[in-house]
Amino acid sequence: SGLAKQRVKGVVEKANSNGEIGKRRVRRKKVVPKEDAAQKLIKYSALFLLVAQMVGLVLLMRYSRTNQSPDQPLYLASTAVFFMELMKFVICCAVVAYQTDGNLISELYTHVWASPIEMAKLCVPSLLYTIQNNLLYLALTNLDAATYQVCYQLKILTTALFSATLLQRQFSRTKWFSLVILTVGVAIVQISGSGDKGHKDDAGDSHNRFVGLVAVLCAACTSGFSGVYFEKILKGSSTTLWIRNIQMGLPSIIIAYITVLTKDSAAVAEQGFLGGYTSIVWIVVLVQAAGGLIVAVVVKYADNVLKVFATSFSIIISCIISAVLFDFRPNFSFLIGASLVVIATVLYSKPPSKKRRRQQTVLPKTVGH
Repeated sequence: SGLAKQRVKGVVEKANSNGEIGKRRVRRKKVVPKEDAAQKLIKYSALFLLVAQMVGLVLLMRYSRTNQSPDQPLYLASTAVFFMELMKFVICCAVVAYQTDGNLISELYTHVWASPIEMAKLCVPSLLYTIQNNLLYLALTNLDAATYQVCYQLKILTTALFSATLLQRQFSRTKWFSLVILTVGVAIVQISGSGDKGHKDDAGDSHNRFVGLVAVLCAACTSGFSGVYFEKILKGSSTTLWIRNIQMGLPSIIIAYITVLTKDSAAVAEQGFLGGYTSIVWIVVLVQAAGGLIVAVVVKYADNVLKVFATSFSIIISCIISAVLFDFRPNFSFLIGASLVVIATVLYSKPPSKKRRRQQTVLPKTVGH
């Protein structure tokens, strides 16, 4: 009977201790909602800005490339890229000057002139990003905005492949399966044949579409490689975002100007450097220059789930706006392909299980050195 009383007493004490732990846990959870309002505001603002940048730039660029006035020549994409890089460089210099109380010259000397090795390393992504921006104009000259938005998600596949080869990063079966779905979805969209009123010439439509698809594929490859290369060479760097953009901006401006001279020198001599420029074109250049910086800042406050939602929303909104403004009529194949791309994007960004997270944190320590 004495042993029975002790057991009952032990059970009661254990139950009381568990109850106290439960109460403590409940009390801790009650503290969290105090920060929810501010966090939600930041996150949803980030989501809005990401979607606006993704959709706005693509639609404006498509409009500027397909709705030029008949009495004006089509503006040169190479000059637009040059002005975009120049604007971005000026914006970054203004921010650095403000942050350092006017010590812009000393900052440029320290991080540009006195860092030749780091500048040489950054010439590679600068070249690739300049090529990528030119490919963006080429793609949206020959493809509707919705098809471009869907096909450009191939950058997820190229980033994963370059991460696996250059960074020896390991991916789960779910991620590889999502990449297969992504590839299938993009392939279905490519063969769907959907387009907008920008393609008026039926004879040259297939050729123009093929050029646009090749441009998107090349842009996805340059995006994937440059992103992984950037991560590889600058891992652990303490340089600020604005200084980093200045370091990449200088070679980008030089490369962009060389591209104008080598690719479009005859056209520049005929129509001038600013031939075909309208207010819409300048808005496109400004949105592209400021948009990349906005996204870079916003990404700090947006988690991975929000980025996925932004990508998915941008595809859906691009289809809707293209249908209203550009007479875009997606067929059943396009809808199936676009849906697969959205599903693949969500699957790829799904966080791994706790067991897999533990394995991924342990493996790199044993494999490396």
